Amino acid sequence: MRTFDPSPLMRASIGFDRMMNLLDASSQLDQGSNGYPPYNIEKLDEDRYRITMAVAGFTEADLDVTVHENRLTISGKTAKDESEAKGRFLHRGIATRAFERRFELADYIQVTAAQVENGLLHVDLVREVPEAKKPRSIKIAAGKASETKVIDQKAA
Repeated sequence: MRTFDPSPLMRASIGFDRMMNLLDASSQLDQGSNGYPPYNIEKLDEDRYRITMAVAGFTEADLDVTVHENRLTISGKTAKDESEAKGRFLHRGIATRAFERRFELADYIQVTAAQVENGLLHVDLVREVPEAKKPRSIKIAAGKASETKVIDQKAA
């Protein structure tokens, strides 16, 4: 079951447009993807994540990590000329073709670092929820809520 039609859900929900658009966009991204380059998404702890992507044959200069609004885009393009290297290889199993991977980020997810090590690109992410958005406890006062104290009252 590779396809999912969210239209019945969209008819019965109000205010969830962004979620439905994300579901629709993720299914379209997966259909056009050929699985290159492979990647892992790890949850390091409650608020830290890491995307690890296999980028053998790419240098730091060949890779681009961009965040715009809630979308992380990782792309790579080698500066080497493919036609000049074609005659030298008897077998070419390490792909260095251009790629672009997109990831939709949840609210308050920030990209903190990116580094290439041993043919792997590590992109570190952290969730930073502002204090105003965190849950807070409300003190419950004793007494009647309808009981109000009138300080000064004049007839109109």
